Amino acid sequence: MESVIVSIEKEAGVECIIGQGNFSIFTVDNLATTLKTSVPSISFGLSMNEAKPKLVRVEGNDKVLKAASAKACLEIGAGHVFVIMMKGTFPINVLNAIKAHPAVCTIYGASENPLEVVVGITELGRCVLGIVDGFAATSIESEKQKKERKDLLAMIGY
Repeated sequence: MESVIVSIEKEAGVECIIGQGNFSIFTVDNLATTLKTSVPSISFGLSMNEAKPKLVRVEGNDKVLKAASAKACLEIGAGHVFVIMMKGTFPINVLNAIKAHPAVCTIYGASENPLEVVVGITELGRCVLGIVDGFAATSIESEKQKKERKDLLAMIGY
């Protein structure tokens, strides 16, 4: 087996959720409905790879986010992987609803940070081995930084 790194290209401020499910022809539409009913004002693009007939299914309500999610999904290439690109909400507001969908198997990550997907390649196809979410930590939070974190959470309503 070999592996490659797929960098997820997205605009600053775009949140991204990467996961895997099954039954793509059903799941892509249902996840789109789940996103819209969880946060009615959400802007999103949702794409999901289908193993047969080897294509990317695309839904959403934002042309740019749909194109970005489709490109990421195609580059990852693993069967039944989905990529959600969204604005107007945080992953915390939709993750439980997505995870509760009966066709969702796993969530690899959800972040606004720069993302890389580690993809394994075999004779059969591709798989997601994991994701790199942002940058490596280099220090331990100070008391000042702790206060700043708590102030930010209060400011955004958490």
